[in-house]
Amino acid sequence: MKSSVLDGFRLTVAEKHLGVYGIRVEDKSGESATHFWRSDNEVNLYSASKTFSSLAAGLCASEGRFCLTDKILDFFPEFRSAAAKGSGDITLRDLLHMESGKLQFWFGESEKERDTKDWAELFFRVPVTKKPGTFFYYSNACTYMVGRAIEKVTGQNVRDFLLPRLFRPLGILNPQWHSDPAGHTLCATQLFLTLGQFARLGTLLLHGGVFRGKRLVEERYLQEMTTDTVKSGGGDPESLQGYGYQIWLCTQPGSFRADGAYGQFCVLLPQQGVAVTITSHEERRTYDILRSVFEDILPRLSESTATD
Repeated sequence: MKSSVLDGFRLTVAEKHLGVYGIRVEDKSGESATHFWRSDNEVNLYSASKTFSSLAAGLCASEGRFCLTDKILDFFPEFRSAAAKGSGDITLRDLLHMESGKLQFWFGESEKERDTKDWAELFFRVPVTKKPGTFFYYSNACTYMVGRAIEKVTGQNVRDFLLPRLFRPLGILNPQWHSDPAGHTLCATQLFLTLGQFARLGTLLLHGGVFRGKRLVEERYLQEMTTDTVKSGGGDPESLQGYGYQIWLCTQPGSFRADGAYGQFCVLLPQQGVAVTITSHEERRTYDILRSVFEDILPRLSESTATD
C-alpha cells in the first residue's frame, strides 16, 4: 500500500492541529500504511475498550455459557432484594445496546460507595426509569455489568478470560486493563494498548474473526454485533447512525467503529476491505479526525495498489 494514501489525512491533521498520535491503514491482503506523530506508546483506549468486552461476551455466547436474552439479575441472586424495581427485566442484549433503562453513566447517588460496596449491587440499586430495551442511554455501567456476567460464568475476570482466547493469539501478551477495587475488570474503559496492538482488532474484524489463519471469534456473533443495532443519540452525525453490541455505526455506508474518548478509533470499512486504526488525544474536534478518514483517505485507496 502506498504511503501517499495518508497524505491528505496528514495535511488535515497539520492544518487543524489535531492531536493524533498515530494511524494505520490496512487492507485484507495485509498491505498497510502507518504514520506516527510520536512514539507508539500504550494509550488508554477509553470506550474503545468496550468492543473487546463485547467480543468476550460473544465468546461466552458461542461457547454456550449464556444467551444474550438472559436476564442480568439472574446472575446475581445475592442482590435481588437490593435491586430497583424493573431491574429483573434487563437482558445482556439490553446492556450491550446501552438500553438498560437505568439513566446513569455509572451508579448515580450510590457512586460515593464505590470504595466499599460491590459495584454490581450499586448498579442494581439505580432506579429503572425507562423500559429496558427501549431507550438508548450511553453508560459505562452497562458494559461493566456484561463483564460481571462473563466473570460469573467463567470464574475469571474479563482480562484473564481473554488472555488465552484473544489477547495472546493477537500477540498482545500482557495487556494492562484496570479493575475496580474488588479486582473486576472495568470493561468499559481503561484498556491500554499501542496503536499496533489496537490495529489487530481491525485485522481480526476485517477477516470475520480469523487472525493469521486461526478463528478467534465466531463470524455469526460479529455479524450480529454490527447488524442488531438500535437508534443511538448524541450531538454529532457520527453518533446518530446507530449502535450495535458495543460498536458504533458510521455515516460512511456499511462502516462501523470502536470509539474511545479523545480520538481512539478502529474503523472498519468492509465495502473497501480496509481497517483504519487511530490513537489520539484530541479534546475538542474528535470527529474531525473520523471525517478526515472518510474525506481524505477513502478517495486515495483506489490509487494505492502497490507499496512504495
